[in-house]
Amino acid sequence: MNFNLHGDQLAIRDAIEKVCNRFDDDYWLARDTDGLFPEEFVAAITAGGWLGIAMPEEYGGAGLGILEASILAHTIARSGAGMSGASAIHLNLFGPNPIVVFGTDEQKRRLLPPLIKGQDRACFGVTEPDVGLNTTKLQTRAVRDGDHYVINGRKMWTTTAQTANKILLIVRTRELADCRKPSEGLTLFYTDLNRDQVEVRLIEKMGRKAVDSNALFIDDLVVPVEDRIGEEGEGWKCLLHGLNPERILIASEAVGLGQAALAKASGYARERVVFDRTIGRNQAIQHPLAVNWMELEAAHLMVFKAATLYDDGQPCGAEANSAKFLAAEAAFRACKQAVLTHGGMGYAKEFHVERYLREIMIPVLTPVSHELIKSYISEQVLGQEKSY
Repeated sequence: MNFNLHGDQLAIRDAIEKVCNRFDDDYWLARDTDGLFPEEFVAAITAGGWLGIAMPEEYGGAGLGILEASILAHTIARSGAGMSGASAIHLNLFGPNPIVVFGTDEQKRRLLPPLIKGQDRACFGVTEPDVGLNTTKLQTRAVRDGDHYVINGRKMWTTTAQTANKILLIVRTRELADCRKPSEGLTLFYTDLNRDQVEVRLIEKMGRKAVDSNALFIDDLVVPVEDRIGEEGEGWKCLLHGLNPERILIASEAVGLGQAALAKASGYARERVVFDRTIGRNQAIQHPLAVNWMELEAAHLMVFKAATLYDDGQPCGAEANSAKFLAAEAAFRACKQAVLTHGGMGYAKEFHVERYLREIMIPVLTPVSHELIKSYISEQVLGQEKSY
């Protein structure tokens, strides 16, 4: 077992670092202040062909795996871009996976190249206001009418919908009462985000101001049958090929953000002098930062394991969920400790760590709660009875 990145993976990391070096702390502080989408950063990532890192070569991608995508995402977050930088391209890295796995040849030729080239920007319509994490109880409904479907309903926390022109949308096509189990009767679509039929309302939130989150109100959205991914009623199976990669990527981003916070705290501790000595000489400062380093490194190893399993076509649900849990917990503690290490200046925006602390709440809360992860591990790994 080799824990070191090999040549191509190191080259990915180094190339992304060079791109990120053009967007310093001041850039991300400005985006956190004015709320403007980081178009310049996304353009730079797109110009390097990085959006298609995990997409097939025949459609313009690099043909690499989720492991390489996680290296890319981690490097962006660790640069100080945090979740603002990572989330700006997040969906393009994993969102097309259901199209790759379940899409027809015609759909792949039509849908993947514009995403990889950055000509299309997609958002992900899953969560609903009255459903939350109970995804199998989705209420947004699609009714087939000849060669198209008509969709009505609501979605919540849809990222980048302010600027997206495409949406990956899961809805119910068969009433829950008519299904043998809740995961049946769901269907996945990848289609135009038609703003004549979809109202997009911005959600003001705690952090990551530059990358929008939205409530969607869908009213008679007409979707052609050719925009359905996979068979009708099998959307849950299709969606799973996006969910595990999403957990892996957000875990990788969380580790990167935690490491960025740790670097800020360590640097400050070496320079800040109180009582005629640097604060870094005090074990009360040293020891918590040392624990942060160990926890982040351990979480990163679980990210690599989950990504490797996924790329090898092996089951990775337990590992992907565990990576998300461990990374978010470790990174939250690192971001919190970075603020504490800075003392009062940790509360000041100019030192950046308060932004990190606000942004790390995204991996803590999403895309699945820590309570559900614990329940999943209890049931699927430890053989316990379902508790909810």
